[in-house]
Amino acid sequence: YFYHGHYGLQRSIGLYGSLLVDLPDGIREPFQYDEEFSILVNDWWHKSTYEQAAGLSANPFRWVGEPQSLLIEGRGRYNCSLIPEATATPPACSTCNATDSQCSEHVIQVHPGKTYRLRIASVTSLSALNLIIEGHKMTVVEADGYYVEPVELDNLDIYSGETYSILLTANQDPSRNYWIGINVRGRLPKTPTGLAIVNYLPNDKSKLPTGGPPVSPVWNDTTYSLAQSRLFVARKGYEVRVPPKADRQIILLNTQNHVNGLMKWALNNISLTLPGTPYLAAMKFKLKNVYDSTPPPDTYSTGYDITIPPSNPNAKFGNGVYMFPFNSTIDVILQNANTLTPNNSEIHPWHLHGHDFWVLGYGLGTFDSRKDPQNYNSKNPPLRNTVPVYPYGWTAIRFQANNPGVWPFHCHVESHLYMGMGVIFSEGIERVGKIPRSTLGCGRTKKWLP
Repeated sequence: YFYHGHYGLQRSIGLYGSLLVDLPDGIREPFQYDEEFSILVNDWWHKSTYEQAAGLSANPFRWVGEPQSLLIEGRGRYNCSLIPEATATPPACSTCNATDSQCSEHVIQVHPGKTYRLRIASVTSLSALNLIIEGHKMTVVEADGYYVEPVELDNLDIYSGETYSILLTANQDPSRNYWIGINVRGRLPKTPTGLAIVNYLPNDKSKLPTGGPPVSPVWNDTTYSLAQSRLFVARKGYEVRVPPKADRQIILLNTQNHVNGLMKWALNNISLTLPGTPYLAAMKFKLKNVYDSTPPPDTYSTGYDITIPPSNPNAKFGNGVYMFPFNSTIDVILQNANTLTPNNSEIHPWHLHGHDFWVLGYGLGTFDSRKDPQNYNSKNPPLRNTVPVYPYGWTAIRFQANNPGVWPFHCHVESHLYMGMGVIFSEGIERVGKIPRSTLGCGRTKKWLP
């Protein structure tokens, strides 16, 4: 797992880290390895998050743009010649120096013949990535904290918010070192490959691999990515029984819209704006007029054409809540669509707080509530906490509303959430215990503090 800040664009500026949960004593994992490494992958901008946030809220709209670097364990590269001479150097940097030792690639040292577990987490703010290890296969054994049937791959798509464990065996020519590369998926790549080095001991770690950066599949090959996502199923013997049916189905249409002249993202024509007083306190203390009393719609207008920009691009702000009976079973269908730009639909990785969910299926085109559920994986669906919805496609998940509280469900792309791509779920508020005073410092509860 990993943790990260969730206020504004805090993750973009580096507020994140790895979080490992050990097994209880006496419990063994269903696979073997000799050593392990934790790897965080990220994207990085030269613009400050304050400048990025101002642009996202501006009229005219200013997009954050593609990242300048892709990072593996905090290290990346940048072509210094691209910096205009008139541009001031970043704070604390006297020059842009690609030969600085701090810019050298992250190194993973391995012994020939041994097998290593790589715990990989994507904390990217925008980029979907493809990870590839030069000359080596990788075997995926765990995803988002749950064991999956082992899948051997040449490369791995990893979306913001996802975590994987892969097994890597050092079984190649031991006289040389090898590249690990990450490349952008789903967006036209304008960022250099992020690189790290697999250092076969006793070779010197400064010995660069002889080949060029690893090449990933074509960035917009949705069929390839969709097929890979379908490979991951719960490992036999470790399945968690999926409820046979849902008590409620919600279909969320992802659209790009205008609200009061501003560029926003919306779900079922509502762009999320968080209230000044936290939801949990408002519900626990039964405060009135904190958030919209009318819940958001469970679906969108029939006949909507997902293949073209919205005929009416206008949406509205809202902060209503989907409220569920405690322990009820909920299906959510994420329906992707064309943006305001013709012939454009983006990958969105969706993350649910406070729960794991079963991924029942993926598809392309408009979700059919009568036909598509017949092809759900109800035998061994993987449990995840983050899942992608592909361009012009849909993704179906199921979860149990069994964790008392208020929980965001949102796109894990920082700028998309900032622009309103999220909804709020609530369940079992009556079961929530005493709320710590330290959480009451915002909005209408602030006056209760001394």
